[in-house]
Amino acid sequence: MEDEEVINRNINLTGCGASWACDPRRRPHRYIVLFFICFLSFGSYFCYDNPSALQDVFINSLDMTKVEFMNLYAFYSWPNVILSFVGGFLIDRVFGIPWGSIIFSMFVLIGQIIFGIGAYFKNIPAMYFSRLIFGIGGESLAVAQNTYSTEWFPPNELNLVFGLQLSMSRIGSTVNMVTMQPLNRAVGKHFNIHANKQLGASLLTASVTCLFSTICAVIMLFFTKRAKRILSSCGKPHSLNTQPMESNTLEISNHEEEQLLTKKIEDQNKKISPMDVIHFPGAIWLICIIC
Repeated sequence: MEDEEVINRNINLTGCGASWACDPRRRPHRYIVLFFICFLSFGSYFCYDNPSALQDVFINSLDMTKVEFMNLYAFYSWPNVILSFVGGFLIDRVFGIPWGSIIFSMFVLIGQIIFGIGAYFKNIPAMYFSRLIFGIGGESLAVAQNTYSTEWFPPNELNLVFGLQLSMSRIGSTVNMVTMQPLNRAVGKHFNIHANKQLGASLLTASVTCLFSTICAVIMLFFTKRAKRILSSCGKPHSLNTQPMESNTLEISNHEEEQLLTKKIEDQNKKISPMDVIHFPGAIWLICIIC
């Protein structure tokens, strides 16, 4: 195939790297990566609605009022009015996408573990604190997930990618609603525990989904570093959504390629200021209002 000839002309890969599943410039490899991108937020969405799935258990086992119960969601939501903006900045300029996704997925995991421990010992303030930590990671992790998608996939595939991401997130919420009550009963029966201890053990068991998402974030770090290393060996900018050139596309000269690379580096090194928001186009603000 002509596309494969173009790929092989740029760099000679050996072993697994030469196969369709391991070459980051080929579509099948990107779809393998998509699997891990989709599961980055699965644990977050699964555990976010644990209180809703076990509302009666929370209120009865912890002697919570309805106001105290709703505060579990308030402590998650209110900080993210500001923290999501800060999280996006940290991903862009401090951590980078791979490490940012790992760090924020760790926030989600740690928050869920503290949440389970707080319920086990019937410590409501600790549960509020845990939801705060969980929220710091959850929304910023969603930002990292979207950024991964735009980095790995070309514009003509993004609608499909975002749709699959959203579907997997909603599947996480749905599975939570279906499984947490049976899980809570099974945990109580297996360990012969009741009330708040039973609830705490169930929440700690649910944290396994957050651990899985963290593992996906670590795997994405490996995939991203490997892809950038391969692309840099081609002497091209580190764009992961690069597709093979069409057979009738003219090859650019070395001078033009150097100009493109220089421009990309300048864009990456450009300083970000909070005042940049006033220069956002009107379409951005309309999208924000719609959402």
